[in-house]
Amino acid sequence: MTLAYWCLLAAALIPFGFAGAAKSAGQFDNARPRAWLANLEGWRQRANWAQMNSFEAFPPFAAAVLVAEQLDAGQGWVDGLAVAFVVMRVGYGLAYIADRPMLRSLLWTAAFACVVGLFIVAALTGA
Repeated sequence: MTLAYWCLLAAALIPFGFAGAAKSAGQFDNARPRAWLANLEGWRQRANWAQMNSFEAFPPFAAAVLVAEQLDAGQGWVDGLAVAFVVMRVGYGLAYIADRPMLRSLLWTAAFACVVGLFIVAALTGA
C-alpha cells in the first residue's frame, strides 16, 4: 500500500480530532448533537467548523489520490502531494481553532493546490 493511500486514511480521520476538541466542553448532548454543537462559542465553535470543513475537503482529495494512483502517476509526486495535503489540513484546523484567519486561508489554499496538483500529475501521466 502506498504512502498516498495511508494519507487517505489520515485525512479521513482528521475531522474526528476536531470533533473531539469541539465536544470537550463536557455535557455533550448525544440526543441532539447538532443543536448542542450549534450553541458552542469560541475555540470549540471554531473546532466544530474545522471538523465540518475537513469532512467537505475529503472527497476531492480522495478522488484525486485514487485517480492519480489508477493512472500510475509518478509515485513520488503522488505521495508528496498527499502528505502535504494532510499536513496542510491539520495546520488548517489548528489555525482555525487558534482564530488565525489569514494563516487558515493560506493553508486551505495550499491544501486545495495539492488536490489540483494530484489531478495535474495524473493528467500528465495519462496524456
